[in-house]
Amino acid sequence: MQTHLVITVLAKDRPGLVERLAGTIAGSGGNWIESSMARLGGEFAGIVRIGIEAAQSEDLSAKLEALSTHGIAITVKPDLTEDSAPMGASAQLDLVSQDHPGILRDITRVLSENGVSIENLETQVLQGSMQGEALFKATANLRLPEGLTPAALGEALEATAADLMADINLVE
Repeated sequence: MQTHLVITVLAKDRPGLVERLAGTIAGSGGNWIESSMARLGGEFAGIVRIGIEAAQSEDLSAKLEALSTHGIAITVKPDLTEDSAPMGASAQLDLVSQDHPGILRDITRVLSENGVSIENLETQVLQGSMQGEALFKATANLRLPEGLTPAALGEALEATAADLMADINLVE
């Protein structure tokens, strides 16, 4: 019987990390299904979803956790969703604002209050072109709850965006 695991990975960035991880997974008969990985502040961080025969999952978990001897911190959890289809509409949020503390808190508060789930979030701070002031940029893939339209969410976000002096674009 096939089961799924979700692993998180954190290590000092260096060549060969993904290869070592992929080799360990494949060596135990696991199938790399999907992942998201990034280098941030000299660290490598990732999350990976794996398919594997249930009888092999404990062996794979032990081998992954043994990678800690190489400075690779890994957590292994069962995937409890087992391919359940997401409900509600999807939307993409793009935000640009002058950088200051609390932007993400204020935007995510609106999302949370409206029952919106963040499926993917990427943020960065860039130097502005004109005045040289730092700009905060965020892009998020969102899953709206049943009954919430992108237009209604857009209105809620615009009220907060005005307070933040942010430009927000919400696309279905």
